[in-house]
Amino acid sequence: MRRSLPAATLVVVGLLLLVDYVVINPTLAAIADLVLELVVLLAAAAALAGGAALVLRHGAQLIEERGERAGSMALLTGFAVVLVAGLYPGSHGATDPAVRWLVAALLAPLIASLFGLLFFFLLGAVRRATLLRTREGSLMLAAAALVLVLLLPIGGGAGDWLAGAAGWTLAVPIGAAFRGLLIGVAIVTSVHAARVLLAVNGVEE
Repeated sequence: MRRSLPAATLVVVGLLLLVDYVVINPTLAAIADLVLELVVLLAAAAALAGGAALVLRHGAQLIEERGERAGSMALLTGFAVVLVAGLYPGSHGATDPAVRWLVAALLAPLIASLFGLLFFFLLGAVRRATLLRTREGSLMLAAAALVLVLLLPIGGGAGDWLAGAAGWTLAVPIGAAFRGLLIGVAIVTSVHAARVLLAVNGVEE
């Protein structure tokens, strides 16, 4: 089994952060903090490289007149506007009023519109589940109907009871299922990544 230096480094860093999370030790905590700072710097460098690659790709599409030119123009324009708002002389970066206005007036409505489309996708999923008549589909419909009933805008004592029940439902059963799903996905992803990195079962790098 052949282990490369990047794979070994990744495994060591992961184990170090895991041990620091479990064991309370000042020296270990200082080393873990230093490693986290390095990871943040690497992530920032990767983000910059990804942004540069994105700009180069869409710029090439505009120059060569290929692909979705309107989308490339919109992406590059938005990229440039946000960079100028955050990097002009005297700017306060992400806390600058111009950046805050761009986020509040443009990005937030766009994101809200995308989430608004989820309602129509949900209707499509309900229709398919009804046609298939599966147990999972019936369970999903029952849960969706229960949440809709709990979130009805009703006043008075009934409204207060529904609001309390909705808060408990979101915090306890739905929150527990969501956290369990995240933990399961994280464990499976970590195990699979370790198998690939360590070339287990004949998987070579």
